Amino acid sequence: MAVVLDLLSNDTRPKLAARPRHPEKAHRPDTAIQRKPDWIRVKAPGSKLWAETKDIVRANGLVTVCEEAGCPNIGECWEKRHATFMIMGDTCTRACAFCNVRTGLPEALDAGEPQKVAEAVAKLGLHHVVVTSVDRDDLKDGGAEHFSRTIAAIRQASPDTTIEILTPDFLRKPGALDVVVAARPDVFNHNLETVPGKYVTVRPGARYFHSVRLLQRVKELDPTIFTKSGIMVGLGEERNEVLQLMDDLRSADVDFLTIGQYLQPTRKHHEVVRFVPPDEFKAYETTAYSKGFLLVSATPLTRSSHHAGEDFARLKAARLAKLGPVPLPATA
Repeated sequence: MAVVLDLLSNDTRPKLAARPRHPEKAHRPDTAIQRKPDWIRVKAPGSKLWAETKDIVRANGLVTVCEEAGCPNIGECWEKRHATFMIMGDTCTRACAFCNVRTGLPEALDAGEPQKVAEAVAKLGLHHVVVTSVDRDDLKDGGAEHFSRTIAAIRQASPDTTIEILTPDFLRKPGALDVVVAARPDVFNHNLETVPGKYVTVRPGARYFHSVRLLQRVKELDPTIFTKSGIMVGLGEERNEVLQLMDDLRSADVDFLTIGQYLQPTRKHHEVVRFVPPDEFKAYETTAYSKGFLLVSATPLTRSSHHAGEDFARLKAARLAKLGPVPLPATA
């Protein structure tokens, strides 16, 4: 059985202790939580290396999506000193039905955060780092400049570290994507999360075709950047809808697809309609490779940042074998 950890249920930070984590879900009827199948198993955290990673995160005053989203892989990743940093605070301006990140009105950006992240990356000795964020619809650029500054700070503090970013969609933020791409992350990830027919109930603040176009635009601006996207299954989608989504991503020249099982954070969140068995994940993987993705990760416990460093090495090798060296974009 999977251990889905709510490491924030006893949050002692004074400014957060009295605030409901999901005010928009407070009055929703409870949904049933299904018993998890035997094939979903994770190791609970608590090792010495896990504690050391936690101490470094705390000492730098940082937020991780590993904790905020209740990721089931936190024990494995933090033992390897792999953490996904979540910038621009811990409060999201959207209220997706699947997500456990706190929602509400965020605080002002911490101008020192990019440097704090960079220092933590250096202390952890990361060869590959993943940086994500909450949605910041309240900001004129959606936080694009903050992403750019964070990438630059990591490059300066740890020049050999490769950088993967997992961004929001920058919906209605003209020019924001250009700023982030100009900072030249090694991997640009933006998750579609689910099939278009489920957006109204699962991801109501987003627009499916805007997200697909965002990924396509990254490649138009800089073809050397790897692009990546991920979805959850078990939300009531049909197989043919997943296959069409694959085609949409390949039309946008996306390199890497991740598919994982949706796990319900609380009874107030979207219910798990179905636990997808491992053989169906394997079938999705086979089909996705046949459609031209350079890399596919499809297992019940696959998450966007899981094994990101190892996957980046595989991505580079796969592209080199398929396309040869990719020329750098022309500079003005």
